[in-house]
Amino acid sequence: MVPRSSSSPPLQPPCDIFINHRGIDTKKTAAGLLHYHLSGLGFSPFLDSKSMKPGDSLYDKINAGIRSCKIGVAVFSPRYCDSPFCLHELSLLMETKKRVIPVFCDVKPSELRVSKNPNGNYSKSELERYEKALEEAKFTVGLTFDTINGDWSEFLQTATDAVIENLIEVEGDEIY
Repeated sequence: MVPRSSSSPPLQPPCDIFINHRGIDTKKTAAGLLHYHLSGLGFSPFLDSKSMKPGDSLYDKINAGIRSCKIGVAVFSPRYCDSPFCLHELSLLMETKKRVIPVFCDVKPSELRVSKNPNGNYSKSELERYEKALEEAKFTVGLTFDTINGDWSEFLQTATDAVIENLIEVEGDEIY
């Protein structure tokens, strides 16, 4: 048992990069490796499985991570659009005007479409919100990667370079 102290609990470090991804598809590959690599370079990336703990409110923690980040990385995979969580995160990144780097893993931008909500249909406003964010991401210059035939070390370096270049630009824009 940890003794209680009168001081407040430590604050979570600010999030530099929010990694939006479909966990079942990329948590142990592209998204997980990118998180690990960026963390090793001294950045504070947000990846749900690494940045959250039992008891955290899912939406509160994720929404706070998105609002505090400087840039987002959206790792698209073949089943990305099946997830209401992925679409919500992407929408919030776009609505808060974050710079987003799309990473298309085993999927072409033209193949991305909002899927039917597994719990029923989306409301009209949710559907419009998700479709708008997805269209914006599809028309943003991004990276493509074939997880079967691609060179993982080259992908990791290219993605990291893109993240760092975008962080430098965003931080430069904040100064002016």
